[in-house]
Amino acid sequence: MTVTIKLEATLEERLRERAASTGRSTSDVVRAALQAYLDAPAAERSLSPHALGEDLFGRHRGPADLAEARKRLLADAWQDRHARRG
Repeated sequence: MTVTIKLEATLEERLRERAASTGRSTSDVVRAALQAYLDAPAAERSLSPHALGEDLFGRHRGPADLAEARKRLLADAWQDRHARRG
């Protein structure tokens, strides 16, 4: 079966580079990638952006209400900085 796909120029370039670096044809690389995608469990193929970054959420330090209190915190930091100068 023959399938035609349209690729962005940068994706095509990356495909050609990967094929050349591994000594395979672009068709072989595309077939292997498609096979890996289809063999992966459906849950892995449909992860949401939230699920992909979930292990990173909440790993910051600082005030929990930073978004709500940003103006007050910025004003406090500005005031502290100027108090130390003079």
